[in-house]
Amino acid sequence: MIEIKQLSKTFRQNHAAFRALDNINLEIAEGEIVGIIGSSGAGKSTLIRCVNLLEKPDEGSILIRGTDLTTLNDKQLAEKRKKIGMIFQHFNLLSSATVFENVALPLKLDHVSPSLIEKKVTELLQIVGLEDKAGEYPKSLSGGQKQRVAIARALANDPWLLLCDEATSALDPATTQSILQLLRDINQRLKLTILLITHEMDVVKSICQHVAVIDQGKLVAKGTLAELLSNNEHPIIQQFINREVMTLPQELYANLRQVQEEGLSPLIELELTGNISFDELIDTVYNHYRIPYKLIRADIEYFGKASFGKLLLHLKGSVVDNNKVLQFFQQRKIKNAIKGYA
Repeated sequence: MIEIKQLSKTFRQNHAAFRALDNINLEIAEGEIVGIIGSSGAGKSTLIRCVNLLEKPDEGSILIRGTDLTTLNDKQLAEKRKKIGMIFQHFNLLSSATVFENVALPLKLDHVSPSLIEKKVTELLQIVGLEDKAGEYPKSLSGGQKQRVAIARALANDPWLLLCDEATSALDPATTQSILQLLRDINQRLKLTILLITHEMDVVKSICQHVAVIDQGKLVAKGTLAELLSNNEHPIIQQFINREVMTLPQELYANLRQVQEEGLSPLIELELTGNISFDELIDTVYNHYRIPYKLIRADIEYFGKASFGKLLLHLKGSVVDNNKVLQFFQQRKIKNAIKGYA
């Protein structure tokens, strides 16, 4: 569907050069939702603006369904852009136009007949759940509703590809999830390919099938989310993964000792990176090694059959049996640390 080949872009200002994109290569399959994640200034927005040639790259090519956009003249490019929808962080709606008129704008510019515009806009407003807001103006809408109008407008020309530039950054968490659910539904209903850039890992976790990580204009990692979380040694990837130390309940923390004493058992912090499921780990501790335990905390996410996250496990077996379990953790390359004894 989309092939980005050897893409580079340099900006020049005050006689200084800044390389925003450096030899980016990326393939996106038809019908996928792909997330581009990176810190502010990493080059995400430049990349997405190069995909529809709002920014013209210095080098490289952008192929969409076999056509290299960089080789087209202005008229040809304008036709291809009709099949590339785009939504932005701040909606970009016309304040003097109604919801209906905002969604209809691309169709009017394309000289579509009024009857077809009426039919199409009505369908789109139903898809985004705003059929009762057609006559209202943007000032009366919530942030989430404004973004739904922007999504409907981006779908007006039946695009093959939808570009989302930090589309949920201005929204609260609950509204963000509703917009992500809408994008997921649109992807499934319309078989629409979505390229989404964000600096929020939760957005990627919610809907993206594949992820690419950009740092200082370079593509430093790409793959499924499970693959990235499994192989997360790159410092940029680690920034987007929850590395916070798990806090202990106050009562347990007050009685924690750093040296093992008689009657005390180890409190273990474990990190799962896809190499063992949470269920298998617990089953091994309790049923294979026959060790009583107490699960203090767990922050686990599932991607397919793989488990990712952290947990605090208070082992309550004998010293010998506990050490056997610790050896098992090492053999399975499960990251673990003894936080103390209680």
